[in-house]
Amino acid sequence: MSAHGLPVASPAEQGLCPERTQHIVRWLQHEVDRGRLPGAQLLIARRGRVVLDACVGRRDPGRDEPLRPDAIYRIYSMTKPIVSVAAMRLVEQGRLQLSDTVGQYIPGFLRQQVAVPGPHGVALVAATRPSTVQDLLRHTAGLTYEFTGNGHVNALYAQAGLGRRDQTNAELCERLAALPLAHQPGSAWAYSRATDVLGRVIEVVTGQGLGEHLRETLLHPLGMHDTAFHVPPDRHHRIAEAFGHDPDGGVQMPMHDPREVPRLEMGGGGLMSTAHDYARFLQCLLNGGELGGVRLVSPHTLALMTADHLGASVPHADNPLLPPGHGFGLGFAVRTAAGEAAVHGSVGTYHWSGIGGTHFFVDPALDLFAVFMAQAPNQRVHYRGAMRGLVYGAVVA
Repeated sequence: MSAHGLPVASPAEQGLCPERTQHIVRWLQHEVDRGRLPGAQLLIARRGRVVLDACVGRRDPGRDEPLRPDAIYRIYSMTKPIVSVAAMRLVEQGRLQLSDTVGQYIPGFLRQQVAVPGPHGVALVAATRPSTVQDLLRHTAGLTYEFTGNGHVNALYAQAGLGRRDQTNAELCERLAALPLAHQPGSAWAYSRATDVLGRVIEVVTGQGLGEHLRETLLHPLGMHDTAFHVPPDRHHRIAEAFGHDPDGGVQMPMHDPREVPRLEMGGGGLMSTAHDYARFLQCLLNGGELGGVRLVSPHTLALMTADHLGASVPHADNPLLPPGHGFGLGFAVRTAAGEAAVHGSVGTYHWSGIGGTHFFVDPALDLFAVFMAQAPNQRVHYRGAMRGLVYGAVVA
């Protein structure tokens, strides 16, 4: 056993080519050497055993200090799968249903309006149906993000200060509920603040703060002791940092400070974690919802979460976050076709990423997962695709 607490094996024992596996590490080191990554960590596991846990580069580009396996990263939207699993635990307990309206838990969502652009400006019309918990999980609730477009509602989100970390989840949802929707609920897939709202639903159902609930029911039972909404002082020296400038010459995306204790425990993007913690979460999912005697959800619930919940009825073909041959489940993008997408992956593979540079995928058909951790926000899309080719290129049996 290593620090991640998972069994370890050689690549060859689990059907990976040793030379090709080491090539991944050399390639990452090359990216560090040419100044495109400050540091990076990649963990690959197959058939329940970790076959690669590699770190290259520096933890902080401003310090001459190597990146170590216990580095703590801002995982941003890789928070969403964790919160989605927490919500599905409540469904299993009969405390929540996917068909429940969001307004049952957050009254401001009972009387929503939709912004409809027209030749004479934007008109507000009543929502044709209320958004549901399922809509929150699959991003069809009509919500959006301030940074995913330049439409009328995106601008309203930006003006409303929705990302402020000095507000509570309840206050965030009050602000969100007062704004018009970008789409009719259920009519389109739009990546959004829906999981932030889901986090507040969890708080209302359980009577706990989101961080407390995640810690007690999911994170600590799984042994994910370094995953939280802030990093305590005795672990500050483990925080991985990004470059102060974009190595490709663009404007570097600002990143939040993990040392601050936020009032906002953002279900869609607030957690910090380690590769080892997240690997335990992914191994639990790959096991059908159980790890080390701790069962988070049943295999049937996980099958529901990793099925496509969009189908042909919910448009999503023009969204770059969902490549061709993919749909979206309850917290994950899901591969629905062997071809079409420009990345590797078996049908049934599910994945998601974080805007700070982190990425994971789980391939049940190959009994394989990988988690990539880096703080490289402007290069994130490049490394997501590159890691797919490198990892699948090492799997030879």
